[in-house]
Order: sequence, then structure tokens, then C-alpha cells
Amino acid sequence: MARFLIVLGLVLLVAGLLWPYLTKLGLGRLPGDIVFTRGNTTIYVPIMTSIILSIVLSALLWLIGR
Repeated sequence: MARFLIVLGLVLLVAGLLWPYLTKLGLGRLPGDIVFTRGNTTIYVPIMTSIILSIVLSALLWLIGR
């Protein structure tokens, strides 16, 4: 369990450091992400981004656990 938490922390750290570069590639504004705007309020639901990140992280954790 400790190994999993360390790996998860490292993955989150790397994702946080790379986030400015990932947004330039379009991650975070993919087709399938829903944006509601009304007045001064914006609600952003990143459905497609969440699915892609889930697949990538699942594959990465599968490779690490192998």
C-alpha cells in the first residue's frame, strides 16, 4: 500500500509539473468536455479528459505493477 501511495504521489507531482505544457497540447479542452456559461459563472465538466487520463494512468499503473 505504501508503494502505491508513493507512486500515486509521484504521478500527481509529474502531472502538476507538466500541466502547463499539456494544456498547450489541448488536454483539458477536448471534444466531449462540457462547458456551461451563464453570466459570470462557468461550470466545466471534463468528461473526455477524465476518460483519457484514466486510461493512461491505468496503463501506467498496470506496467508498474507487472
